[in-house]
Amino acid sequence: MSASLNITSAVVDPALLDLPWNLPLDSWPDDAIASLPKGISRHLVRFVHLSGYVVAIKETTEEMARREYDMLRTLQRLDVPCVEPVAVITGRESDDGDPLMPVLVTRHLRFSLPYRALYSQTLRPSTATRLVDALAVLLVRLHLAGFFWGDVSLSNTLFRRDAGAFAAYLVDAETGQLYEGGLSNGQRENDLEIGRVNIAGELLDLEAGGRLDENIDAIDVSNGIVDAYRSLWSELTGWEAFDKTERWRITQRVERLNDLGFDIEELAITTAGDSTQVRIKPKVVDAGHHSRRLLRLTGIDAGENQARRLLNDLDSYSAATYPGADVDEEQVAHEWLSRVFEPVIRAIPRDLRGKLEEPEVFHQLLEHRWFLSQNESRAISLAEALSSYIDTVLRHRRDEATVIAPTTESIGVPTLDTAAMPVIEDADAGAPGSWRDKV
Repeated sequence: MSASLNITSAVVDPALLDLPWNLPLDSWPDDAIASLPKGISRHLVRFVHLSGYVVAIKETTEEMARREYDMLRTLQRLDVPCVEPVAVITGRESDDGDPLMPVLVTRHLRFSLPYRALYSQTLRPSTATRLVDALAVLLVRLHLAGFFWGDVSLSNTLFRRDAGAFAAYLVDAETGQLYEGGLSNGQRENDLEIGRVNIAGELLDLEAGGRLDENIDAIDVSNGIVDAYRSLWSELTGWEAFDKTERWRITQRVERLNDLGFDIEELAITTAGDSTQVRIKPKVVDAGHHSRRLLRLTGIDAGENQARRLLNDLDSYSAATYPGADVDEEQVAHEWLSRVFEPVIRAIPRDLRGKLEEPEVFHQLLEHRWFLSQNESRAISLAEALSSYIDTVLRHRRDEATVIAPTTESIGVPTLDTAAMPVIEDADAGAPGSWRDKV
């Protein structure tokens, strides 16, 4: 290792010193490399094992590495979904004293996949639409933070399953710029047009390789990011006028934004002289309403749609267990966590726990239980559904923490193995009037 090696990091992992920095990245030994799906990049990127987790190492210039490192740290402080920067390493030399390229080290986002890995044989229409919708939400969040991306594309994004949808995370920030005063309409439209063109090119590339469903029109899908973005942007930032007697519409607007996954810190409400019209506009908008509520109540860190689904289950539990009662929300959440969620997670065999994130497992279990109930025209207990889900669905998935897996789709209805008994303690699951029979 070169004596001039320089590591810039907020918290240095000593294991970084053990990596073969004296070798070009494309010559690193196989025992250091993690086999993970990669997206397209203009730079050489390798995934590497480090202290029990995986990092992505990208060769680039020192200026670009430091700039992107600082930008990713800033975006993290702004709570924007992006990869976590670990270090910038410069001063690399080969054993012969030849200079080697500096690198940027980021932490691999577990359970995430590049868009090219989100299909088995062909990219289906519903999957393509959901990817673009997820990217539109990410772009809105970036623009609300005053960030101009400059290279919007599926390739520069990682996707994680989020209860039947996808959540998008920024990977490549080297072309981005943060503006404290916010973005102009022209800057936002420029980013949007870049994204539309890039997505069309990426999908046409899949089409040329026979990896795009024949029913997908690449241009129509790419245009979808424009429609999804403008609809969400208008809902989050647009003015709304109504009569003073319709004050309930203020609450309705807030609830609509909450349903989209956003919280409001402040509302700007104006009146015009003697006019009876009130105009409202959200002034500051934060994403992750459901995720934050679930984290506050239960400590479960989940995606926005996953959190929405788990909160619905929690609310159903509360309504059925304490009908009509005014109970403490945190108390009910603790009961639901200890009586429902945690027993499910504990029942998952240890060798299957790398298949999916815990909130995604719980979401898919609820879906599986619903399909079984529809298929058999009877109420299926959670314990019975869990036994079936483990044996017929989860066991046959590949580990999504480390390798490519099929896309999130509706779960098929298997034939229930009646010999498979409940694997969790669910004493009231089959009892008449059980809350589980009502959800």
